Amino acid sequence: MIKIENFTKKYTQIPAVDDLCLEVQKGSVFGFLGPNGAGKTTTLRTLIGLLRPTSGTVFINGINVLENPAKVKSIVGYLPDEIFLYEYLTGRQFLNFVADIHKLTGIPGQTRIEHLLNTFGLSDAADELIANYSFGMKKKIALAGTVIHNPLLLILDEPFNGLDPQSSKDFGNLLREMVNNDTTVIFSSHVLEVVQKTVTHIGIINKGRLMLSSTLKEALQKYDSLENAFFTLTSQVANQ
Repeated sequence: MIKIENFTKKYTQIPAVDDLCLEVQKGSVFGFLGPNGAGKTTTLRTLIGLLRPTSGTVFINGINVLENPAKVKSIVGYLPDEIFLYEYLTGRQFLNFVADIHKLTGIPGQTRIEHLLNTFGLSDAADELIANYSFGMKKKIALAGTVIHNPLLLILDEPFNGLDPQSSKDFGNLLREMVNNDTTVIFSSHVLEVVQKTVTHIGIINKGRLMLSSTLKEALQKYDSLENAFFTLTSQVANQ
């Protein structure tokens, strides 16, 4: 689903991402971990075509992101760390707006909207203003808008930030449900406990360098816990 080859991104002489090679298989939930400034967001933004690599190539479902960004965007859903919502629309109005953007209209569009409101537990609040939603509800309506066009790949930047434990659990369950419906997921996070309960595969990046890419099972066999893997591998770079 994702293939990154020798990806480097420089904002200054020091690369934000340094010669990264990474593959994410279809049907996986890939947790992309690293400290602040490690290169996670730069990599995710490059996947969706918001940033251009200094060098290297990025493919989504066999499509070169640089050569055909519009086609990539049609099969990808992207949720940034700082979500933007039209808060003086209701949840239902917001989803109708997003559905129109994706030319999802008529009965199919309305059926999809009702399904998402039900899936995300927002049916009772669908006709309330988003401004009155809790933070967790805003995350859910934003994610509903992100997946309204049934993307093959879902890219999420720090989706668990600011969520309480119950909302984090619910959000993780929703991601797993999406994978069961043939959506591949890659997300960045600092919340290691939630990541360990959610992912099938992990990658750890620090100072622009990929330190680990493996199945969760392989990482746990080697390091006993995701926390041990994270601190062991990020300290290696810090001490060099």
